[in-house]
Order: sequence, then C-alpha cells, then structure tokens
Amino acid sequence: MTFVNFSLLAGTALVALPIVLHLIMRRRPRLMEFPALRFVKNQHDANRRRMRLRHLLLLLLRCCAIALLAAALARPSMKLGGVLGSQEAPVAAAMVFDAAPRMEYRHNNETRLQAAQKLGKWLIAQLPPHSDIAVLDTRLAAATAFQVDRSAAAERIKRLLPVANSQPLTVALEGALRLLDQSNLARKEVYVFTDLARAAWPVGSADALRDLLAAVPGAGIYLIDVGVEDPTNYALGELRLSGGVLSKGSPLSVATELHRTGPEGTRTVEMYLQDDKGTEQKRSEDSYTLGPGESRQVDFRIGSLGIGVHQGFVRIVGADGLEADDVRYFTVDVRQAWRVLVAAPKPAQRHALFLTEALAPAGFRRRGQARFDCSIIKLDELPDRSLAGYSAVCLLNPTPLRAAVWRKLGDFASDGGGVAIFLGRNAAKIKSFNSPQAQELLPGKLLRQARRPSGDLYLAPRDYQHTVLSAFRSVGSEVPWLGFPVFRYWELEKPTGTIVSFSDGRPAMLERSLGAGRVLTMTTPISDDVNRKPWNLLPAGESWPFVILVNQMMSYLVGSSDEQLNYFAGQTAVLKLDADSQRRNYLLSTPDGLKFPLSADLKRHVLVITSTDRAGNYRVQAGGRASGVDRGFSVNLAPEQTEMQRTDKTELAKVLGQSSYRIARTRSQLERDVSTGRVGRELFGMLILMVAMILALEHVVANQFYKK
Repeated sequence: MTFVNFSLLAGTALVALPIVLHLIMRRRPRLMEFPALRFVKNQHDANRRRMRLRHLLLLLLRCCAIALLAAALARPSMKLGGVLGSQEAPVAAAMVFDAAPRMEYRHNNETRLQAAQKLGKWLIAQLPPHSDIAVLDTRLAAATAFQVDRSAAAERIKRLLPVANSQPLTVALEGALRLLDQSNLARKEVYVFTDLARAAWPVGSADALRDLLAAVPGAGIYLIDVGVEDPTNYALGELRLSGGVLSKGSPLSVATELHRTGPEGTRTVEMYLQDDKGTEQKRSEDSYTLGPGESRQVDFRIGSLGIGVHQGFVRIVGADGLEADDVRYFTVDVRQAWRVLVAAPKPAQRHALFLTEALAPAGFRRRGQARFDCSIIKLDELPDRSLAGYSAVCLLNPTPLRAAVWRKLGDFASDGGGVAIFLGRNAAKIKSFNSPQAQELLPGKLLRQARRPSGDLYLAPRDYQHTVLSAFRSVGSEVPWLGFPVFRYWELEKPTGTIVSFSDGRPAMLERSLGAGRVLTMTTPISDDVNRKPWNLLPAGESWPFVILVNQMMSYLVGSSDEQLNYFAGQTAVLKLDADSQRRNYLLSTPDGLKFPLSADLKRHVLVITSTDRAGNYRVQAGGRASGVDRGFSVNLAPEQTEMQRTDKTELAKVLGQSSYRIARTRSQLERDVSTGRVGRELFGMLILMVAMILALEHVVANQFYKK
C-alpha cells in the first residue's frame, strides 16, 4: 500500500481530542442518601458499568472517525494484482500518435497533431528515469523500436507529420504491444494520442488486438483525447465521374456530396480544369446552404472534351477547420470512339437496329458524341472481314459458323478483344455451337429451347456487384425488369460464369475469359424477325434498362471500365500502354512539382507507380508533344481518413475488450490515471463512506448516552 499524501497521516494524532473531551465531559453520579444503602450501592455499581461501556463505545467511534478521515485525506492506494512497485520504477513506454489527415483539424489555432505533440513532449519528461521509450505513428510500415534516449524520442515527436494513407490505430497498437512484449522491464505502458474518431477504431479488425492484450497482461493503456467534442467543418465526399475513359465528344459529369458538421452555413463549390500548361481554369461553381449535419448533392457537367488526358479538381471556397477534405482531384482520358463490329442475319441493318441505336444514337452520331462507332455486316461476310482495329465484335442471332470463323473469333478475344454472342432462333442447328471451336467461346453446350409463352419470365439479377451491372446499383430494386418479358431462351448444359439469371433461376447472361479478352453470351436475342413472334420484349418501347445494359456490356468488353485513373492515397497506380509501345523510360511529375524517372513493364505493357502517398494530380510523359506519350492519374484521400465522427466508450469496449484502459484530456487527468495505474486503486471513496457510517452510528450512540 502507498499514499499520495503521506504527511497527512499525522492527522491521526487528533485522536487525542475526543479522549480529552470525554475526560472533561465525564458524567459524575449524584450523592443520594437513602436508608436502604445496600440497594442503592448495588444499583450504583450496575449503572456505573453500563455507563462505562457506553462511554468507551462512543470514545472508540469518535477515534475511528478521526483516524479514517486522516487516512482518507492521505489518499492510500492498493494494487492487488499486476506489477507491484513504486511510481519511480522504470517503465517500457510506447507512445502511439494518430497521424491521419483529420489530425490536421485546427482548433484554438492549433492542429490536433500539434496538441498531441505538446502533450507527448511533456509526458516524456514525466516518465521515470531509465525508462525505455518508443514513439510510433499510424503510417504504413512504421518503424517499431525503442528510441536511444529521451532527447531522441522528443525529436521523433517533433518531426511527426500527417500521412495520407494512415492505418487504423488498432493496427498501430498491435505493433506497440509486440514491441513492449520484447522489453525486459516489468512495467509496460501504452499512450495513444487520438482524436477518438470512429474510423480509427474499427470493430471488425480488433480480434488480433484483443489477443495481444491478453498476451501482454498488466500493460497500462492510456488514451489521450486531443479531439474536439463539437467540431465545425465542411467536407467533400468521394468524386463520381461519368467515366474514367471517355470517347470523343462525350460530356463529363462529376458528382459528389457536400457535408456540414456544425451550425448552419453557406459555402460555394467550384470546379476547375487544367489546360496543357497546367493553368487552372474555372469551369463551374454553385453555392449551397446546409444545416447542422446536413449533406447536399453537388453536380457539375462539362461539354465535349478534346482527345487526350484532362485533369482537374473540385474544391470548397473558404477556409475551415480541416483543409484536407476541401479538395478532390480527378483525371479523365478522352479517346476516339471504340469501333464495334456488328454481324447480323439478313437484313443486317434491321436486325442490328436496336443494338446500334442503344450504343450510338443517331443524334449522338450527327454531333460526334457517340461513344461507339458501330459497323454492321452480314454474318456471311464475317469470314472475310479483318478484325484488326475493332475493340469488340457482336454476333446477333448467329447462324451456324464454320470452325475457322469460331477460331478467328477466339484468336481475336485472346489478343484482348471482346466478343458478345446473342443466341436466338438461328441456333436451332446446335451442332456448330457445340463444336470444340465454338465451345472455346461459349459458356456451355446448347441443350434445348425453353418456352414461357405466359410472359411471366424476365431478367432477375441476384445482385449488382458485377461491373456490367454497376450502373443499376443506385436504383437497385426499382429497375422494371418485370415489364420486359422473355418468351424463349436457350438452356445450356453445365453453364459457367453466370452474371444475370432469369426469374426461374436459369442463366440469361454469362461470361467467359479467353486469353486477354472476354466473351459475353446472352441466351436470348436482342433482335428478331419482326414478321415472327419475338423471343422477348427487352428492347421494346421505352426500355431504358436495355439501353443501360447493352452499353455496360460493350464498355466491359472494350475494357473502358477496367482502366483506372483515379486512386486513393497509398494504392498502386497501373497505367496501360499501347501494345506496340517499346518505350522503356518515362518521367513522373508529382503534385509537389517533383519529377522522377519510371521504367515500363514491356511484358505486360504497363507503368506501375507505387509512390502515391500525396493527394493531387500526377502526370506521366515521354517523348515530345507531337509523338510522345502523355498520361495521367489522380490521387485522393480515402473518405475514412477525414471522417471526424467520434466514437464512444461502448464502441471502444468492443475494440479493446475487457482490458483496463483510461481516457484523459488534460495533464492532471493523465497524472491521476497514471498514478492509479502504477500504484493501484485509491481507497479514498471507501474510507469516506466508512467515516460517514461511523459518524451516523456515533450520532445514535451519543443521543442515547447524553439524553436526560
């Protein structure tokens, strides 16, 4: 047992006070003369014994009250388990700093990271002599080792900077516990400097942390809260582009959300594009008034862009507490329209009408804004048509093809092209479709035609996770598939790669990978002879689901949905190069204006960039302007890096389990918690309760003793 204020134990000397009072106020018996002196004497002796007993009991209660009060003021503590010892015994201390971008939130002219650094420097001076000190942060692959001495630890704290791709504190805490487990010192302490943001304490990744806490028993966990309880901030959400790769003439749509934390206010959001020289040009702006906790949709739309790489950003006008979430960057690559070859039965133009109008409407073609350049040929022209220069080939209701044609399509797909096959009534002679050459492309052998003349069959995707269905995610169950019935389709033997099913569970759209390309197969056609009963009504009327579906299919086949130009900080950026490109050396320009050489992977024809730890627009160039390479990509902070919603004790308990941890906001709170953790739990509350109970009992006994 130890005492915080040992000198106050001298107060127990006041026990003499009730003894003196009892001697002074001692009750003396009255002298009474009676004839029956023996009776009086016996009664006198009995009364004297009873009075002496009550007298001693009252004296004992008053002495105990004073002694316990003096002991309580001395603040004794007791540690019944863990490491015993004095407060000055050396400790193995790990100081973990949250270095996420949200720690740049400024309050009282000080960022949260600066507040943590100030407390950290003070804490180093308070640690016992000869302690082992480690300073850690939440950067990926952060060094985990004890500093050489106190000055090295203080210098490490001074040089801490926020990182764009901060890992959760649970991961950093795991590294701190592993390091402490290697120390030979008996007492171990972890100090976590945090703003208590919920994103830094994910419940899903806490299992390993709880196991480590159990493996390092007795480790003191101290959470030092440097956050702001009621922050005020405007923030932009993740950008959503109409496409990372656009065709010439296509408009660019940029959408995001503006979030408000704090009281009602108004902000203006601007959109900028950079020209070839990097000069910023404002293209649009809008103002929004938001209430506390409110969010508003922000939409910008720009007309046709020229061929090449275009970069820009969206930003909030005006400063606030956290600048890191006020700007979002983007990159788009505008190219020529993708060439698509459509092979259909005679009359080819009529059979291909629905597909070509969905992919390249006549109005878009006249204005030069169509994403796809569709060429229509008859199926019997396919053997003689060169597929070079096309990005995808579509077979509409194909008739049996020769083995050489199937091999030709297979080679086209293996080289990176896309093939779409829409099976219809012309596949009645299934021998050609079940040949080995055809089965290299098809996802299964044809069995029979299935008929549902009642019209109760329709497309029924189980989910919208596949890239082909990604455009339907925002509307989900509101897609009116029921209004476009299917009357006939082909059943397949042992089908694989189902993307979309019918309402009866049979596959409607299937995928098969072939070399570097893909093959999509639909078991019902999207064109048919108008003079015969149709197999389905998918393209009939105002069928916007059909238009979206075939556009998504073709984008997936030509690979436009695969090329990523917008990343989160810390992700590896991969830029595709032309297949015939033999350039090996490129120059990378970072948002800081620095330039670094890059080497291309000529086997895969890609450029791999791993240094993406700063938000902004990046540029990759080689050669001159006329015939050189000019590519780019953008990096943004992940949304969770700037989320400021605070966690609570209930959620922390789920993360840290049953381990004993303490939360402090000030130096005095931290001193008290550390003292309790090192020395033990104070007995002040229990002693004061005992004093109160004894005083109450003393009051009862005194009333009985002194009453007349």
